[in-house]
Amino acid sequence: MKRRDFIYLTGMGAAASMIPAIPVIGNPIDPAKALEPVDVALKKRMADVALNAARSKGATYTDVRIGRYLNQFVVTREDKVQNIVNTESYGMGVRVIANGSWGFAATDKLDNDSIAKAAELAVAIAKENSRLLTEPVRLAPQKGYGEVSWKAPIQKNAFGVPMKEKVDLLLGVNSAAMQSGANYITSLLFMVNEQKYFASTDGSYIDQDIHRIWPAFFITKIDAATGKFETRNSLSAPMGMGYEYLDVRPQDKIQSVTTLYKGRYDMLEDAKAGGAQAGEKIKAKSVEAGKYDLVLDPSHLWLTIHESTGHPTELDRVLGYEANFAGTSFLTLDKWESKKFQYGSKIVNMVADKTEVGSLGAVGYDDEGVQCGRWDIIKDGILVNYQTIRDQAHILGLNASQGCCYADSWSSVQFQRMPNVSLQPGKDGKSVNDLIKDVEKGIYIIGDGSFSIDQQRYNFQFGGQLFYEIKNGKIAGMLKDVAYQANSQEFWNSCVAIAGANDYRLGGAFGDGKGQPPQSNAVSHGSSTARFNGVNVINTARNIG
Repeated sequence: MKRRDFIYLTGMGAAASMIPAIPVIGNPIDPAKALEPVDVALKKRMADVALNAARSKGATYTDVRIGRYLNQFVVTREDKVQNIVNTESYGMGVRVIANGSWGFAATDKLDNDSIAKAAELAVAIAKENSRLLTEPVRLAPQKGYGEVSWKAPIQKNAFGVPMKEKVDLLLGVNSAAMQSGANYITSLLFMVNEQKYFASTDGSYIDQDIHRIWPAFFITKIDAATGKFETRNSLSAPMGMGYEYLDVRPQDKIQSVTTLYKGRYDMLEDAKAGGAQAGEKIKAKSVEAGKYDLVLDPSHLWLTIHESTGHPTELDRVLGYEANFAGTSFLTLDKWESKKFQYGSKIVNMVADKTEVGSLGAVGYDDEGVQCGRWDIIKDGILVNYQTIRDQAHILGLNASQGCCYADSWSSVQFQRMPNVSLQPGKDGKSVNDLIKDVEKGIYIIGDGSFSIDQQRYNFQFGGQLFYEIKNGKIAGMLKDVAYQANSQEFWNSCVAIAGANDYRLGGAFGDGKGQPPQSNAVSHGSSTARFNGVNVINTARNIG
């Protein structure tokens, strides 16, 4: 990507807070070339060169990742196309164990000599690292799968959709928002295709084709009389889907005070609603601080799950491996060992799932060749498990990895990353209206906003996009300047109701940061609308002068 493209993408006002976390590094590529796959037989031959070279230098284990990462950005503002960026990053990473220690090296030169040199360098690094070892790496057993493949079950490859169609969509979205009251709008489409090949001395040769898409916009509305302004960001979720994500089906409409769909996204209708709602936010009543019952839509709740459940159940964070960069966790091993730590109320069930169709984290196999699956993390409110990879499994007494290993590039070493972690729907089939009708004093929150959480992922504060006052079981109008505060344990123990499976939806992010040097992970979090009683709400208005 050219420097001027990067500067623009990281300086688009409201969008800037989202875009820097998205990995768009690579070399420019003709969009037509992005549709031409690399021959699998060639990738196997290259992998074998690395495996053999590492073995010859003394590696006792080797895995090879050949990655081709394709990105496409289409960015518009009001009635103009601001940028179109197409990038490709292509190369190989080699990870080994030698003398009981890890070593890693990478190269984007994929001739036999360069591949062999990278493998030999990885072994040399491992041997040097072994001088510092106190105990050797212990890998959980992993069978080889032979030659297998996995493809995301997309219906329409976004990279194959004509550029004119994408541009017309975004300009139509901008027009709709402006006609409904927006003063400014930036809209974008971000599309990813990861073509990943994994091989190891365990006997696996795994070819995977992964697709992700994120349509988004950022609206600003200014009050001409006062100069004050409000924003309304899109209520879209980035998804592990193709362009069919934007093909709306009437049967997917969700009953809500705004335009929401299950499994699809109507960007045009969301923009129309967004322009009007930004104007409503300017006129809305400022919230009165105090205790409220909160009804939280999945478009909001995903972020709370991510920060207060996803991160603190990462085992490397629990063990202190991430303390310097990203913090530790309040969910320490003694709480898990007790088998009775009440993380949440009895209706709170959190499941990790690397297979959920349409999710950002869905793959067939992780980045160390483990077939992915699903497991409980919180069961009936009790902490029962964490997230692990092969060299962590023995710490919990597990016989196998849970498949949570990931690297964001062929040039990055893989390590433990968050799977999709989701709150399971209520079992009594309640609707959103059922959750609202018993609330005397509450707030219904839609969409994610700013947040803050401490290094142990315990004390937090969350905002949102849209806030509606609930009085005596009914929506009474819009509020603004709302944020709620709690700690993770008291918050999840205040969960008194969860809507049924018909309301279940995914949210998520491309930019889950972790590690040094930092890497980005794409992950989804699903839930149905949920109700939390007696949560502390503050007023975030800033009155100057």
